[in-house]
Amino acid sequence: MKLDPKDTKTAHLHSVMLGAVQPRPIAFASTIDEDGNVNLSPYSFFNVFSANPPIMIFSPARRVRDNSIKHTLINARATGEVVINIVNYDIVQQMSLSSTEYGADVDEFVKSGLTAVASDMIAPPRVAESPVQFECKVKEIVELGQEGGAGNLIICEVVMVHVNDEVLDEDGKIDQVKIDTVARMGGNWYCRSKDAMFEVPKPLATLGVGVDALPDHARNSTILTGNDLGKLGNIEAIPDRESVIAYAKAEKLSILDNKEKHIRAQELILEGNIIDAWKIILL
Repeated sequence: MKLDPKDTKTAHLHSVMLGAVQPRPIAFASTIDEDGNVNLSPYSFFNVFSANPPIMIFSPARRVRDNSIKHTLINARATGEVVINIVNYDIVQQMSLSSTEYGADVDEFVKSGLTAVASDMIAPPRVAESPVQFECKVKEIVELGQEGGAGNLIICEVVMVHVNDEVLDEDGKIDQVKIDTVARMGGNWYCRSKDAMFEVPKPLATLGVGVDALPDHARNSTILTGNDLGKLGNIEAIPDRESVIAYAKAEKLSILDNKEKHIRAQELILEGNIIDAWKIILL
């Protein structure tokens, strides 16, 4: 399938983009209007973009069906303040309920059953049940268009952070299992982070040898996966010939064809034994 955005209905393009660009973190934004009415609404066009200064951006898009704008955007323009509350599994259903399009005078804290707690530096309240809350000043709002579906980038500078001690590990860092965040996917789908977690070691501080250092038979293997090749490429030095010969003798390995090498190497990779996997490949 190919889609030219100029020839594609916005609703369909929106569906494809959100179905592909996921999982997306959720900015559960609390704001107030000029009359002091509170609004609480979630946005999955969101991320962190800088630590110094601490900058987060989320985007309340114009509604596709009628090109109207959302209360969060109106409030952010009017007051220049917003709290970005992080959503975890414990509040995902209440968060979803708050996305109902209530009137401007309706308090979504009340409708969703969540607890409003005063912020330290700004007027909008925080969600007490949220594991982490970021009090923010709005630096700039960038309008990306005037038609339905157009985003509005609300660029926020964090002025205060609140972290629930219960999600911290013994070193005072956020425990990725304890925080139990959720993220938006396409359609009605969400994902729960702690059920989908896996680790990928960061590349070496020194240079990895790279996939291109592997023999052709390994790079073109139908058995070794791209992930296997990536792990093999992330070592600092290729085993020398003497260590390969010593390994073969110690393991009493006879002559192996390439398929056998790849199968054995993959088994070693799954065990985390990357160096011996290299030795098998180099036999």
